[in-house]
Amino acid sequence: MKNMQLTTISMAIGLIFSAGVMAQAMTKDAYKAAEAQIATEYTADKAKCNALAANAKDICIAEAKGKAKVASAELEANYEPSAKHHYKAVVAKAEADYAVADEKCDDQAGNAKDLCVKEAKAVETRVRADAEAQLKMTEANKTASDKSTAADTKAKEAGVSARQDAAAEKGDANYAVAKEKCAALMAPDSDRCLKDAKAKYGK
Repeated sequence: MKNMQLTTISMAIGLIFSAGVMAQAMTKDAYKAAEAQIATEYTADKAKCNALAANAKDICIAEAKGKAKVASAELEANYEPSAKHHYKAVVAKAEADYAVADEKCDDQAGNAKDLCVKEAKAVETRVRADAEAQLKMTEANKTASDKSTAADTKAKEAGVSARQDAAAEKGDANYAVAKEKCAALMAPDSDRCLKDAKAKYGK
């Protein structure tokens, strides 16, 4: 199920970079109106959190902040369409989702809480790494289209490097999750689990 979700996220990132850059820019008046609407909705959403207490309130506030942050990033991407702005929108969504997930993890304790946090962080890392790789490839391809065959070769090399960097970041995040799962086991199972994790992620 998680793999399916990540595949969907990756597809969405690709669509954002390919279709988003071609989107028609907003007028300045429309931008200002949308900006004001985001601020109004954030104030209203945050006010609703006052009726809650403890971690439920923290989660509510994180959701309100995340919603406003994502809306602002998407607004910038619509107002001034570019690969970089759409990258920022993807990252804003990943960071907002992580902030909410991190607060929800506070409802747990011990190893379960640690694992919850690391899994949430791993998802954010994977999305961010894929978005960064896509941004680098998009920018490299744009440069290549404006220049020579040599630039095209350089763009392909940049694409390979970007994918390798993304794979390394995702591998580190996945290894952190695996280590936490191993920590919940008793020896010698924990030792065997950690050994397998190190072999799998090249540590």
